[in-house]
Amino acid sequence: MDNYGFLSILPPIIAIVLALRTKQVYVALLFGIWFSWVIINDWNFLTGTLAAIEGLVNVFKSPGNTRTIMFSALVGALLLFIQYSKGVEGFINQINRVILYFEKKQSGYSRVVVQLMALLTGILLFVETSISSLTVGTLYRPVFDKLKIPREKLAYIADSSSAPSSILIPFNAWGAFIMGLLLTQGIENPFGTMLASIAYNFYPILAIVIVFVVIIGKKDIGPMGKAEKRTRETGKLLSDTAKPMLSSEITSFESKAGIKAKAYNMVVPLATMVFMMPINLAYTGWGAVEDASSFSDHLFKAIGNGSGSSSVLYAVLTAILVAMVMYRVQKIMKTKEMIDLTLKGISELMPLALLMLLAFAIGDACNALGTGQFIANWSKDWLSPAFLPAVIFVISSLIAFSTGTSWGTFAIMMAISMPMAEIHGAPLPLIVAATLGGGVFGDHCSPISDTSIISSMASASDHIDHINTQLPYALIGGLVTVLLYVILGLIMI
Repeated sequence: MDNYGFLSILPPIIAIVLALRTKQVYVALLFGIWFSWVIINDWNFLTGTLAAIEGLVNVFKSPGNTRTIMFSALVGALLLFIQYSKGVEGFINQINRVILYFEKKQSGYSRVVVQLMALLTGILLFVETSISSLTVGTLYRPVFDKLKIPREKLAYIADSSSAPSSILIPFNAWGAFIMGLLLTQGIENPFGTMLASIAYNFYPILAIVIVFVVIIGKKDIGPMGKAEKRTRETGKLLSDTAKPMLSSEITSFESKAGIKAKAYNMVVPLATMVFMMPINLAYTGWGAVEDASSFSDHLFKAIGNGSGSSSVLYAVLTAILVAMVMYRVQKIMKTKEMIDLTLKGISELMPLALLMLLAFAIGDACNALGTGQFIANWSKDWLSPAFLPAVIFVISSLIAFSTGTSWGTFAIMMAISMPMAEIHGAPLPLIVAATLGGGVFGDHCSPISDTSIISSMASASDHIDHINTQLPYALIGGLVTVLLYVILGLIMI
């Protein structure tokens, strides 16, 4: 059976509903994977079950998937290192000075300043979404906890400043991937088309603006409002039913006694990780460049052709090695302590690595079912040219929501939206923007999104609580975006 039709969207929808209703994300994803392979194997439960097991194994056939899972586990070692060395404590001491300064000016103002600092940090780390979410969550979680700002708010800021900034400032692996997709569709100037699309890419812009307005206006709505009220009245950073993505072993690991708290013991390893990202992108993409006119041109194109998964893995490994050397020189840790902490950190983040494995596996299963292609083809019979940008945005959103991947959505939709834009005479930058923005919006709303999972992990938030509190803000941005695309469609097409 090659065309599964409506059946192709059932497994991801059921998995998402189960995850939201039961909060058992692992079980929900596993069921979705199993159900997908049962459908593919003509409802044969035995062969479907065996195929589901092989589907989990086959995730590791993709080097990119394997690197991302390794990165997710190794992050635990880095987090334990910076806590044990009192680097986190030193950073908090420095931030406390900023807090006291603004608190003297106006009571409660420090909460606003710290949240704005977290937002700005996320935007500046546009080079890679995983690095952005991880750094924001790790750096600001202790400070947010001290100021009694709910973990859900930190996860929201980390998530809503990572992918939007990466796609609006596309001098990274995102930009390279998008340009590659445009090139395969016969676009003569993919870089120029991508840059021109930024002005029409409303959802990422609105996502960042909404975060800014929420912070400045101190107006939280829906579940986030309840989370803020809970923290304000009871001091609880998490809901009573929450199961944070990081265990207390990671978030509250005891620092080594008898050493001085120094902020650079935290900042230097994290800065190393961030700094190494573009270097690794250039290194991994250097050999793929053939027509560079100068060294700077070669460097820029190499970064564009670099491997994002390789770069984040190499970056976190370099950061761990730098931390080891720093702490050994300062006599904070001995070699045995470092090895023990590394293994403990990896073991504590095994649940996250497992979740990433399941997220990749359900994405592969959806590809085998043709989920994205079915949703895209479904629109062809009733689509009106004037509503093309809005419909492209909605369909991209549905695919990203169902599959949990924005990049996978881009790959599916570019092959459909570009020919449709040509047929209907629609401006290419507008349709490219609608395709990309829809992928980011759907990814933001999906509980099986890898970027949302990492945001929950870095912020030590319950993952489903993060999705529920972020959803109203994402929906506001999505609805406004649809309206803007309808207006532009009527004007420009």
